[in-house]
Amino acid sequence: MSTPLLQATHVSVRYGAILAVDDASIEVAAGERVALVGANGAGKSSLLKAVVGLERIGGGQVAIGGRNVSKLPAHRRVAEGLALVPEGRGVFRELTVAENLELGSYLRTAGSQRAAVAADLARVLELFPRLAERRHQLAGTLSGGEQQMLAIGRALMTGPRLLVLDEPSLGLAPLVVNEIVRALRRLNAEQGLSLLVSEQNAVLGLGLAQRGYVLNGGRIVLQGDAAGLARQSELIDSYLGSSLTDTERKVA
Repeated sequence: MSTPLLQATHVSVRYGAILAVDDASIEVAAGERVALVGANGAGKSSLLKAVVGLERIGGGQVAIGGRNVSKLPAHRRVAEGLALVPEGRGVFRELTVAENLELGSYLRTAGSQRAAVAADLARVLELFPRLAERRHQLAGTLSGGEQQMLAIGRALMTGPRLLVLDEPSLGLAPLVVNEIVRALRRLNAEQGLSLLVSEQNAVLGLGLAQRGYVLNGGRIVLQGDAAGLARQSELIDSYLGSSLTDTERKVA
């Protein structure tokens, strides 16, 4: 059996007396699409930040390709192949689209990687034509959907093996969300890019993924085949409550 690309085992995250993530274990295989779903406050973002190195873990271990990276800082994990698209996009508003994308490749400045960086830039601009059209526009003047595309593009410029996305649909119109989902599926199908997607919108997250985890109160309470989880509406409802709307159910 092959070693998972990402393996987070018995991870806990604390904020003072608050236990945000409690003994959570998840894994992502090479080329796999995995969803982490749960209501607001379930601990999804804290778990993702622990995976990418933005939060210290209070217990457990994070491994990439079988190598323990639990003590590596975030930028070292980027070099290992993890890239985060943060909740809220986090683009550099006073920089142009081109400058934001260039910053994504800051760890790949060696001459031997210049050709790969140029190819990745061309691929990002082809994947998101609106970024090509607005290449010299300040990121802060873009729409919310365009900023999300830019955040994804910037992450892709790191040359990741695993793209980690925190609430990629948050605050976006359905048509824009569909465009982003199509792009993510294409990246996975054509490049074998692994995806770990955190979503409060369980229908969207499970619809994109092959496997899923349901997080509640900082603990993994359900896991398995994504399509199978999506069919367990009564179980999902018990953990997500009103986060699933009738419209979202129809989309599924």
